Amino acid sequence: LEVSAAIAERLRPCEAELARLDTIPGVGQRTAEILLAELGTDLSRFPSAAHLASWAGMCPGNHESAGKRYSGKTRKGNPYVRRALVEAAQAAGHTKETYLAAQYQRLASRRGRKRAAVAVGHSILVRAYYLLQRGTSYEEPGGQYFDERQRHTVTHRLVERLERLGYQVTLQPIDPAA
Repeated sequence: LEVSAAIAERLRPCEAELARLDTIPGVGQRTAEILLAELGTDLSRFPSAAHLASWAGMCPGNHESAGKRYSGKTRKGNPYVRRALVEAAQAAGHTKETYLAAQYQRLASRRGRKRAAVAVGHSILVRAYYLLQRGTSYEEPGGQYFDERQRHTVTHRLVERLERLGYQVTLQPIDPAA
């Protein structure tokens, strides 16, 4: 209890930054405190979000030889930031109708839950970098972001799937005025 009070006392000047970070889905008060304690509020030592992600160990490795890609294992980085981000990513993966949940579900179905958690943790870290650097608040793209971005591809894939099940499909747009 006294440790929490000491942390709260030291982070009192950073309440605005804590509130900004807390708006990211999956990032709670504790995760925001860990990020601020490890990163600080002045991110000028990181030239870009990619440098920050590399420092934290949240970007994929690149091991290639003779044109063949081998393991893309992430580097060790900062264990505290890494642990907090993976935990936040798993929490974000279970939220409803958010961009990060949609990203987690897409990646977990193809690559597995652990790799999806690292990828979503990377996205959270990049968003945190820009929120702290620019002093803006988080704007949610929404859970339908990926479907809207590739509307034609999603429509075509779902129509083909229904036809394989034995249905004849005719598409007709819904009138928004009705």
